[in-house]
Amino acid sequence: MEDLNLNNKKILIRVDFNVPIQNNHITSDMRIRASIPTIQLALKQNAKVIIMSHLGRPQEGKYQKKFSLFPVFEYLKKIFKKNKVSFSNNLDKIKIHSGELLVLENVRFNIGEKNNDIVLSKKYAALCDIFVMDAFGSAHRKESSTFGVGMFAKIACAGPLLISELKALRTALKNPRRPMIAVIGGSKISTKFKLLKSLARIADTVIVGGAIANTFLAIDYRIGQSLYEPKFIDMAKEIRNQYNILIPIDSRVGTSFSTKSPAIVKKPFEIHDNEEIMDLGDKSINNIKNIIKKSKTILWNGPLGVFEFPNFNVGTKELAQSIADSTAFSIAGGGETLSVINMFNIQDKISYISTGGGAFLEFIEGNKLPAIYMLEMVKKTLQNVM
Repeated sequence: MEDLNLNNKKILIRVDFNVPIQNNHITSDMRIRASIPTIQLALKQNAKVIIMSHLGRPQEGKYQKKFSLFPVFEYLKKIFKKNKVSFSNNLDKIKIHSGELLVLENVRFNIGEKNNDIVLSKKYAALCDIFVMDAFGSAHRKESSTFGVGMFAKIACAGPLLISELKALRTALKNPRRPMIAVIGGSKISTKFKLLKSLARIADTVIVGGAIANTFLAIDYRIGQSLYEPKFIDMAKEIRNQYNILIPIDSRVGTSFSTKSPAIVKKPFEIHDNEEIMDLGDKSINNIKNIIKKSKTILWNGPLGVFEFPNFNVGTKELAQSIADSTAFSIAGGGETLSVINMFNIQDKISYISTGGGAFLEFIEGNKLPAIYMLEMVKKTLQNVM
């Protein structure tokens, strides 16, 4: 996008405004703020700027108010006070002048969006002179607004945010400063097994937390009512035996999944059948802090416990603060990780915060993202014509 003349051109930008909204109020604007520079760049060049995004998982073809992007439109009106900002839910009636911003309704209300429908893709492409793919968080989806539109647009290009995301991830993965530490938390090892293996191959240490760590603990211990995945115990054992995986040596446990449940620190062999691991213990936290202090590159995805409960957010809080205090190049990504960063207000202390969730994981696993493939194909076609 930065290489093109945008003056008086219709610019359709695919952004990732899939933000949490409660009672018409945006509770985390991190993804929107990440896209503001791209929009500003286009408006400064006197472009006619149209932006589109998905929000949540509505039933396709059916309007649902709770999934409307109207609250995002109202948010952007306050940001771009000097520009006319409008909203449209009709792809057939688009009127926009130079220096104006138009927000389209949730693309997932449009029939054919998720199936990468050709008719819908062409309809999007007809809206613009230039299509800009700037939604890294949706780059792993082969849909009309992320893939198909680029194949039919007059010009398709990458936006600044997408490029910065790719550069940051490549910095962390291709030739990282060492020691490189990967922190993987969350509830399911099944969804992050490939990620674990990919990172274990390049990281000096992989720190595991949450229910993922519980699956590793279940190799050798009975862990009561703790959330873990029995089917993945053998795979976890294989990874543990082959790579340097830091597994908790103590945990905070409770007798009920509740904010009122008191936290008791126990070693794995001390856990009773009626108890549940919900956070790291103090010795495990100290081990992590010592490793983080020595690290030069940190890749972080996922919390280390039930961080929403005050009694069980100690491990995640200490991890977040350690990464914030570190001089290492740090990159963090994933929906829950963004929530943690917001909760502990460390946005300015992470080297790079990725807006991607699924795309973040797919890229680290080494998979080709459909949107990146589309841009490469468009570039090759253009070169062949020239």
